[in-house]
Amino acid sequence: MKIPDAVHTLDRDLRSIFGDRFRSLVAYAGIAGDDRTSTLAVVDDLSADDLRACVGQVAAWDEAGLATPLFVAAHEFERSLDAFPFEFGAILADHAVVSGADPFVGLRVETSHLRQACEVQARSHLLHLREGFLETRGRADALADLIVASAPAFAALITSIARLEGHGGDDRPAAARHVERIVDLPGAITEVTKLVGVQEISSPEAERLFPPYFMAVERLVSYVDGWSAR
Repeated sequence: MKIPDAVHTLDRDLRSIFGDRFRSLVAYAGIAGDDRTSTLAVVDDLSADDLRACVGQVAAWDEAGLATPLFVAAHEFERSLDAFPFEFGAILADHAVVSGADPFVGLRVETSHLRQACEVQARSHLLHLREGFLETRGRADALADLIVASAPAFAALITSIARLEGHGGDDRPAAARHVERIVDLPGAITEVTKLVGVQEISSPEAERLFPPYFMAVERLVSYVDGWSAR
């Protein structure tokens, strides 16, 4: 990973703010579609005064093409791996140490934590989909809005399940096809994930798509609930 000059400037800024409490700075692959460089800073401790000092630098960091840094206190990252296994696991998998010691030596994400995170996503999506359907009160136009609004969260769930399976989740269409195969439900998963970024669909399209979409989410909940590492 090539480290931009702006990251080294960030490193100097943080050392000025935190002094000898500054441990490490790493750069990592950020959110797809965001051209800014993502960074994570490890410090001994983090106070409100520290945050106020950083606030004054955020505009300059943004103008330099940097995403707002992610701050963690020493040992906080390790203790959070079970809570954010996909998010922090992605940082573990693709990062470069800018300064200080590598804070991730010996760390790994447990498969059980990945499965649990998938189950939380899947069950939450199912609950909200049921609730959202009731709130449409039978109106097809409201159902269309529900499907479109829920598509990004569904696509994120599909990506997570693909990663749990050891399948690269960055290619959304490939992830959707893979998950369709493992739950034996072709079509609906790909159709809904393709709606990410779409503004609207027609009422007839919504009425056609919702039943297989709802069935897919139910199957995904059951699949993840009974999943075990091969």
